[in-house]
Amino acid sequence: MSERVIETRDLTKYYGKHLGVSQLNFEVHRGEVFGYLGPNGAGKTTTLRMLVGLLVPTSGGARVFGMDLRKDSLAIRREIGYIPDDVRLFEDLTGEETLRLLESLRPGKPAVFRDELVERFDLDLSRKVSEYSSGNKQKLAIIQAFMHDPRLLVLDEPTSALDPLMRHQFYGLCREFRERGRTVFISSHVLPEMEQICDWVGIIRRGRLATVESVSELSRKKLRNADFTLAAEPEAELLDFKSANLKRTVGLSFQAEIRGDMDSFIKELSRLQVTDLQISHASLEEIFLEFYRDEEDDRP
Repeated sequence: MSERVIETRDLTKYYGKHLGVSQLNFEVHRGEVFGYLGPNGAGKTTTLRMLVGLLVPTSGGARVFGMDLRKDSLAIRREIGYIPDDVRLFEDLTGEETLRLLESLRPGKPAVFRDELVERFDLDLSRKVSEYSSGNKQKLAIIQAFMHDPRLLVLDEPTSALDPLMRHQFYGLCREFRERGRTVFISSHVLPEMEQICDWVGIIRRGRLATVESVSELSRKKLRNADFTLAAEPEAELLDFKSANLKRTVGLSFQAEIRGDMDSFIKELSRLQVTDLQISHASLEEIFLEFYRDEEDDRP
């Protein structure tokens, strides 16, 4: 087992009587990209702010690099690169002045990747931050988070203002840091891209974790999709599948959303004369939506 970078134990936060998050239990290990997924208001930002010491838990706790979140907050922050959900920078400073100021606040942590990142994200540091577009402000936030080569990146919706090309650059950067043994904890709504870079995913809803699983295992365990074509029109009762939701697409072609055991689906399908069959795992986005569909079903 690799080094635990983040370890939470019943981590809970209330805002007065309003629940932020409840009894979060998960681990993130060295060299992993952990995706934290959920809609606005689910508890993502509350969790990230506690991990970087901006919020104090109501109960429970967490350890980061083996240090206690409450007692060792300052030491923990020295090892973290952070992008908040609402990026606010020094509007009257230039990009250059902003990065120099932030570098001065981290003695002993030189900005070893600053110049490389500025070139990579094509950012003009001579302009004032107030003149930047939202995308350029996001680029500056990314550069300041990564430039010190932190051991842990805590990133709250870091691609929200980036164009597709810069998103591609950003995710490449995350993969490179992972390969160097750094750890990335990232919240996002951009599910297809998360599927490409994440090793593990936590899905949070209403302040509680619905699941924490590896991306590969989550895809294997949950929804599968099947497209098949029949040789002839079957009797109606043979299309009554218990293991899947069936939908006719055109003619004798069907789509099946497999929710149960794969063996059960194959046995039911074997009653039909199949001429073509393709089975694929559901995307992370489909799995995510399935968790929230279940939630809607649970509401009165």
